[in-house]
Amino acid sequence: MGAVKSKRVPRAVREQQMLDAAVLTFARRGYAAASMDEIAEAAGVSKPLVYLYLNSKEDLFSTVIRRESEALVAAVAAAVEPGVTADRQLWSGLKGFFAHTAAHPAGWAVLHQQARTHGEPFAREVAMMRAEIVAFVTELIGAAAKEAGCVGELAEREVAGLAHALVGAAESLAEWVNVRTDEGASGEREHPSAKDTASTMMNFVWAGLGRLTEGGRWAPGGLVGQQSASGARR
Repeated sequence: MGAVKSKRVPRAVREQQMLDAAVLTFARRGYAAASMDEIAEAAGVSKPLVYLYLNSKEDLFSTVIRRESEALVAAVAAAVEPGVTADRQLWSGLKGFFAHTAAHPAGWAVLHQQARTHGEPFAREVAMMRAEIVAFVTELIGAAAKEAGCVGELAEREVAGLAHALVGAAESLAEWVNVRTDEGASGEREHPSAKDTASTMMNFVWAGLGRLTEGGRWAPGGLVGQQSASGARR
């Protein structure tokens, strides 16, 4: 009897294996130091096959960034609770964000540490992802202002600035959480949960945003213009 032929791995599956290996290699070694030899070895394929499927190292890195960006945006969108108040939507979206970055630390390292520091075209890919998330947060802050009846008091420029600040803070917090560990109930070290991290973020930003949407503004002399429970301004 002739030798049994091994089943051929479909190209799409093989490409994902190569991309998985590339994510881990780029996160561990950095873009400049990572080699196609390392990536091929980690994927269990030959280097010529990596070049055949994914072209150059630059093209491979761009593909990795695009895949990880799309996965993160999709995770946030899927986590958002529909039909609830703006703060609940933001909280659920943040939980999705922190859950994804915690579950995919290598992918987050590539997006947050590697891609943004190596110029074009890599930084542009990350900027596009970030713009999607900022647009979502901007919409939620605008909705919160509308719910509070202060449409027009929060200028479009101010809402956009708040959204950028919130997203930047969330990115920094995700970076911090991925290297921090706390002692869990079992006595083992573990990362803070996505729920706890999202709550930390909401405590930091939404308490202030809540006052802002009620008409309050910070000034050197203290908070001014905030509405009381009866609706009158202080």
